[in-house]
Amino acid sequence: MRLTAYQCQVIRETVADCFGHGAKVYLFGSRADDTARGGDIDLLVETEMTDINDIVRAEIRCQVRIQQKLGEQKVDLLIDYPGRGEHPPIFAVAERTGIPL
Repeated sequence: MRLTAYQCQVIRETVADCFGHGAKVYLFGSRADDTARGGDIDLLVETEMTDINDIVRAEIRCQVRIQQKLGEQKVDLLIDYPGRGEHPPIFAVAERTGIPL
């Protein structure tokens, strides 16, 4: 995993603040691969939130706060929640290769 302990802590705390303390977060993509270089910070967030408006607001807050704390980093969030109808193929990749933070 190519994140520092500080980056992991910031991400965990920010996700909990924005999506609730029961939310889980996983790192996937190139940052989860020690042999890769560069890349976005790709995160899968699993939340118990169900109101889509609350989820969208939480996602925006989370993006902004992570960037404020870690600096200019490209952060991509996938959000999974109860009742989500469609799961694009990237969800299967994230679930299969994701590293819990």
